[in-house]
Amino acid sequence: MNTNIYKVSNTINLAAITTKEVINDAKEKLKKTRKQISKLQDVMYAHGKYSMLICMQGMDTSGKDSLIREVFATVNARGVVVHSFKVPSEKELKHDFLWRHYIALPERGKIGVFNRTHYENVLVTRVHPEYILGENIPSVKSIDDLDDAFYHKRMEHINNFEQQIADNGTIILKFFLHLSKEEQKNRLLRRLNLKEKNWKFSTDDLKERKLWNHYQASYQDAINRTSTEKAPWYIIPADDKDTARYIVAQTILNTLATYKDIKYPELDKKTIAQLQVFKTELENN
Repeated sequence: MNTNIYKVSNTINLAAITTKEVINDAKEKLKKTRKQISKLQDVMYAHGKYSMLICMQGMDTSGKDSLIREVFATVNARGVVVHSFKVPSEKELKHDFLWRHYIALPERGKIGVFNRTHYENVLVTRVHPEYILGENIPSVKSIDDLDDAFYHKRMEHINNFEQQIADNGTIILKFFLHLSKEEQKNRLLRRLNLKEKNWKFSTDDLKERKLWNHYQASYQDAINRTSTEKAPWYIIPADDKDTARYIVAQTILNTLATYKDIKYPELDKKTIAQLQVFKTELENN
């Protein structure tokens, strides 16, 4: 499957990109794809020179949690670490906005998944600029200081951050789960209609939904300014969950497969020459 059709290589208009795509047998195809991801991750772990950072962004109910669960269901638990970033803690606010993300980066050999990411700092805070005031930045005296130039500068910092970690062996993939407003309504109603889903509902969901257009504009600007060769964005149609999961999984697989230098490490000649000796010793003891 050619997943490059979802890759952002030119300036995009989110409103012109479909949120609905249905791939036949996507659930079965996902099962095969994630097994292949698992095998490649084992090799990457043994190789120990690359890590992979997967960034998941999307509007509320876009399916980030379930996608992560399904895509990595068969990957060795030692090789995948998921971080779900919430409101910054008091300690995190005492550092620059990228600090908490930097210390959560995956070790070489592992896949790290950021469920909500460093992009929240140019998305949620752009819709709710008052959140920035809690960072106590010397140059920010009031919300009036938080203009487009401020957020664009932050995006430059993000690009530099991603370039730095890419240069040091981190493979970066960024996914925006592109959900329609109508489908979000259906999913929120499901949370209200199904008793076992009630716990997921928050009145904040309705408040944020009223800001839909503001969020879409913020996402579009951020994606256009930060999709780079080393850290590309992929816009994934998210109205059909099975299809979205399969596309993300296949993108991960296709990307890992391009790294031909990721191989199991070879034993040194001295050890290879003594393999039969070691086997004999084990069999006799």
